Amino acid sequence: MTRELHVAVVGATGAVGQQMIKTLQERNLPIGKLTLLSSARSAGKKVTYNGEEIIIQEAKPESFEGVDIALFSAGGSISKALAPEAVKRGAIVVDNTSAFRMDENVPLVVPEVNEEALKAHNGIIANPNCSTIQMVAALQPLREKYGLSKVIVSTYQAVSGAGAAAINELKEQAQAILDEKEFTPEILPVGGDKKHYQIAFNAIPQIDKFQDNGFTFEEMKMINETKKIMSMPELPVAATCVRLPVVTGHSESVYIEIENNDATVADVKKLLADAPGIVLQDDPENQVYPMPADCVGKREVFVGRIRKDLDHENGFHMWIVSDNLLKGAAWNSVQIAESLIKLGLVK
Repeated sequence: MTRELHVAVVGATGAVGQQMIKTLQERNLPIGKLTLLSSARSAGKKVTYNGEEIIIQEAKPESFEGVDIALFSAGGSISKALAPEAVKRGAIVVDNTSAFRMDENVPLVVPEVNEEALKAHNGIIANPNCSTIQMVAALQPLREKYGLSKVIVSTYQAVSGAGAAAINELKEQAQAILDEKEFTPEILPVGGDKKHYQIAFNAIPQIDKFQDNGFTFEEMKMINETKKIMSMPELPVAATCVRLPVVTGHSESVYIEIENNDATVADVKKLLADAPGIVLQDDPENQVYPMPADCVGKREVFVGRIRKDLDHENGFHMWIVSDNLLKGAAWNSVQIAESLIKLGLVK
């Protein structure tokens, strides 16, 4: 019997933090004490957890005294400042930002793909980018059985991935357009970039800032994280990331090439239908396929539109959808915590 644990959530008032708290409530982790932390601005607010009111505290180094597992989702600068402080005090940190993802000493983990990597942690574990998580979870069963030689992905990402302010911007712009009123975009595609564009009734082919190679930082995250999670540094991966006027739920069109010539569409469907954490929704005759509106509030990754490429015998296409705030963030973080307990890695 695992002892009761002291768990902390950093960024408790944010969209992902709120989902973390909700997910912890739904799961059966042996939590004896839950500490909720945030910026000084949000400290003092109250959150109900299992019928008990918990007062949110300001996140400081000393906040982590006695904490066993700390789930971070408060921005990269907060993680860089406080995650090492939490580790010094004996906590295992599961970080939901990009701060540590490409650090060679930090495991980057999707439990369905590389749970064993947790055994090499040095106190900090990185939660991958939301778009990467759902893609590698769907590709892992195929890689295991057939091998994987190429990945090309185009994403269609919800505005919730850019935070609560982006959700509000979408709603306000949509209403303004319907009311035939003028408005000034202020946030998307990137709050800190030079120009801002309309997201309502539009598609923006930029998520995060452009890098010197012409790819955006979001695209490079998907490329590099996929290679790290799958331990395939030479795997060819290309990504194009697009923001759509959808509140929650990322969608992806993924093309892969496998190493086995004999796999059929039926084989791939059966493999995915039996895979943990994957739901197959693939019945073209009856127009059954995954859509973001149907995945909201669900922890699984949904896969459909599976078809063989017409020109490459080893090529397959598929459509992958998931709730970016759950599997893409909160649920994957809680899953990592569950895996740490299962593997006996929590002292």
